[in-house]
Amino acid sequence: MPNTPGPTVRRRRLGAELRRLREAREITVDQAGEHIHRSGPTISRMETGQFRFVTRNVADLLDLYGLTDPEQRQALLALTKETRKPAWWHSYGDVVPRWFQVYIGLEAEAYAISTFEPTLVPGLLQTEDYARAVIRAASPELPAAEVDRIVKLRMDRQKILAADPPVQLWAILDEAVIRRHVGSPTIMGRQLERLLEASEQPGITIQVVPFAAGAHAGMVSSFTILGFADTDGAPETVYIEAPTGSLYLEKPTEVRRYEVWMNLLRGLALDPAASRQIITSAREDLVK
Repeated sequence: MPNTPGPTVRRRRLGAELRRLREAREITVDQAGEHIHRSGPTISRMETGQFRFVTRNVADLLDLYGLTDPEQRQALLALTKETRKPAWWHSYGDVVPRWFQVYIGLEAEAYAISTFEPTLVPGLLQTEDYARAVIRAASPELPAAEVDRIVKLRMDRQKILAADPPVQLWAILDEAVIRRHVGSPTIMGRQLERLLEASEQPGITIQVVPFAAGAHAGMVSSFTILGFADTDGAPETVYIEAPTGSLYLEKPTEVRRYEVWMNLLRGLALDPAASRQIITSAREDLVK
């Protein structure tokens, strides 16, 4: 995985600068969109790095925003070209919806990832067989070849765990994740072994929220908080996934709310050592 900002972070950096320039001139997104024959929502997507930039459009926006400094213009237009370079997952575009491609880019370029999962092992920690069983259960209509490609992508995403430096991953799992049998007992057993192995890996922390904890803040849905070393170009982001789309939260007040929830879950969950014990117990129960 790259140690320099990839296209996703570059898009977000460019979008943030365009938003700053627009707001400084008190121009609305609708006005900006009309200037380049686009819609206001398209401008919003550009400013959050979720839209493919066109150099001509960026140049026209810079004209509208009154940016005349030649060095600043050249830097932003050069950044525009950088955002168009294909990312490593580009070849998987046929099996990955656009809304998830944004997440893959953020995940690949994150410094730290904190995630809570109430039902499934996080993708970064799944084995191939577990991933295949999950995909087949969610989308039984997919042909085998397409399932294989999605599984391969999921395995490739895991390379960030062995990068230099590796991403810092903190995964909090509801006990249902380790108790729900996905695939055969052999598949589930190997998945639990993978969690145990990962829990010993530097940079990875795994905690389990036991059933005995009762109701808790994470019962509503899974969520992931992504942090970036280059905070000016890529603000901390909360990612929430739904079956047909996703939500990205970047406003400090929104991010803070999820950080509070994550900290509550960390305090409610078993510590890493006790979490390994309960995962071991779940694995042993498979052979009883």
